[in-house]
Amino acid sequence: MCASLNVAVAQPVSLSHAVEANVAEHARLVRAAGARVIVFPELSLTGYELGAEPIAPGDPRLAPLVDACAETGSLALVGAPVPGPHIALLAVDGTGVSVAYRKIYLGGPEPEHFRPGDTPAVLDIDGFRVGLAICKDLGVPEHAANTAALGIDGYVAATAETVENKDLQEKRAHRVATTHGVWVAVASFAGHTGGGFEPATGGSSIRRADGTILAQAGPAPGEFVRAELS
Repeated sequence: MCASLNVAVAQPVSLSHAVEANVAEHARLVRAAGARVIVFPELSLTGYELGAEPIAPGDPRLAPLVDACAETGSLALVGAPVPGPHIALLAVDGTGVSVAYRKIYLGGPEPEHFRPGDTPAVLDIDGFRVGLAICKDLGVPEHAANTAALGIDGYVAATAETVENKDLQEKRAHRVATTHGVWVAVASFAGHTGGGFEPATGGSSIRRADGTILAQAGPAPGEFVRAELS
């Protein structure tokens, strides 16, 4: 196990339904961050567009992102609709793409478009066990509890929230960290997202297990922050 894990959270400029352009932006941020793990917001590859076409892990449009991860040694956790259909996190590294997690707790009109996942997910990254969440999952204590029960060192969430919910998102992240004694990284959409989050809050953050914020982005799209976590 490595002594520490370099984690980044990113707020890409996202264009509705423009997968190729969004992949290029994700690849840019992967290279700029140079982190072992970089987390992106909910549905970041399509914008928060509930009618977006699902993206399969083998989609050739994802190749530039795989290349960026190969260059940097990064694992990118990317928001996308996937066949099912589900709202998901794709795990992208230099070897390819896989579906890492399917959102369990759907919110608002999402159940009209997607099926819920049914299983918490944990990734083993350089000996660190990292639990995965998407947006509403972060606000459901049962989700964090069930994920923590699998044994985790950290918990990452890909979100899309309005400016009005910024404080609520902060409270949720703080609660997960302090309740379960794990670091928490939240990648939050900023600016234009499509689908009603206009503008989105930004403020992506990384915090210690005691709730102390180590790094936090501002409200603008295109930003990222990173931190070393032990």
